[in-house]
Amino acid sequence: MLEISSTPLVIIAILGTVGILLPIISIARKEKGSNSFYAVIAFAALIVSIGYVAYQFVNGNILPSALFSEDVLVDDAFGGFFAIAMLIVAIFTTVGSFNYMRKKNYPAVYYSLILLSTIGMVLVAYSTDLVMLFVAWELMSIPTYVLAGFMKKNPSSNEAALKYFLFGALSSAIIVYGISLSYGLTGSTNIGEVIQGYATLDPSLLPLALLSVGMFIAGFGFKMGLVPFHQWLPDTYEGAPPTITTLLAAGTKKAGFAATIRIVVLGMVVLNLDWTLALGVIAVMTMTIGNIAAIMQKNLARMLAYSSIAHAGYILIGLAVSPYSSLGLQGSLYHILNHAVMKGMAFIAVTGIITTLAVTHIDKLKGLGRRMPITALGLIISLFALAGVPPLAGFWSKLVLFGGALDAGTSIWWAPWLAIAGVLNSALSLAYYGWITRKMYFEGENEKRVSEPKSIIAIMIFSIVFLVGFGIYPDPIIKFVEFAAPTFSLGVMP
Repeated sequence: MLEISSTPLVIIAILGTVGILLPIISIARKEKGSNSFYAVIAFAALIVSIGYVAYQFVNGNILPSALFSEDVLVDDAFGGFFAIAMLIVAIFTTVGSFNYMRKKNYPAVYYSLILLSTIGMVLVAYSTDLVMLFVAWELMSIPTYVLAGFMKKNPSSNEAALKYFLFGALSSAIIVYGISLSYGLTGSTNIGEVIQGYATLDPSLLPLALLSVGMFIAGFGFKMGLVPFHQWLPDTYEGAPPTITTLLAAGTKKAGFAATIRIVVLGMVVLNLDWTLALGVIAVMTMTIGNIAAIMQKNLARMLAYSSIAHAGYILIGLAVSPYSSLGLQGSLYHILNHAVMKGMAFIAVTGIITTLAVTHIDKLKGLGRRMPITALGLIISLFALAGVPPLAGFWSKLVLFGGALDAGTSIWWAPWLAIAGVLNSALSLAYYGWITRKMYFEGENEKRVSEPKSIIAIMIFSIVFLVGFGIYPDPIIKFVEFAAPTFSLGVMP
């Protein structure tokens, strides 16, 4: 009999109940304009949820990563790790929306959709069954289609939602095709049984198995923003409300990596197929194209969108070398957690700039360091952390990632070249990060300070403490990552 483990069940109960009740409460109160009441309730639900997951870790109630399970959901450290990362992003999105949604209609629906999408993201991380994974994937995606076009009177928002929906629907169709092939070949939708079935598959059916794995890579690749599946991402990130862009860039992207690790990487190992070189090539293409395109952008949101594509390439380095080095997957998980904070912080800073100054063009950021000093400081720290500048937290996750590639060099000749490509791309990213820094701090000397939204300031302070604190003392996060990383990465591909 299929069972649901305790932690995901509690998260479903908390976020699902609040998410369903918010619109009902709104109808009962007959309020449309004020958002503070609904924002506080959504924020409280998210805090309780992440507190429960953290409590389970602290009390030792979370088992080490068990990527195979007979249940549809498994309560393991891997799922808990991603749950914490994605709940942090959801909290950023909710808090960052306090001011952004203050004078906008339907706040209850807005926060309800955020909570429902968060449930989907969390369930993707805990899923060990392909059908449950797809249901969670759709629960995560469908609310974000609506949220991307939430500003109905804004043509850019409508365009962003349409492009996102079309590519998202294509992504879902490809995933369903991969699931159908897997079920047809193995007679099961349980991820563990599917992969074990692939290991004993008749050689004549191997092409179909390869096709199914390729379908999963393509389907999840859309959400992760991997090249060549990234075309929708810059336009959507630019046109969607900046708070929702935070959720997409720092949240749903991580769900794509969680699904990829559970299915694709494990499939590579058990199928005895050398997919690692293909992933390595995609990683280099993704980080290089993302960084080069970012340099040419004038809009801050589009620049951060291409930067997000580049970081998907960095994370993919760890997945490519994971069968050969334990540091590979640990580096990917480490950077996933850091990226959730770094990228979430950057887009929330953009939200504060748009809410206060109504600008996104980089040339109009002149003197931002004097006009909005805390927001500007938070944005700069997030950008430098993304570039891997010490002593910020992003430096350590990139160091582990590139170290994993170098460590795998004893087994595969091309792995060190991934580390070299990563270092060169990190240096390249400093070009456009430095450009933003110059605009904010070395131009516009006569600008006067303006009032910054308190909710934005709160996120900036938390994120600065996180990135600087765990940059100076990274040991707790490193141990957390080591516990959450699946043990299969210690093996060597035959």
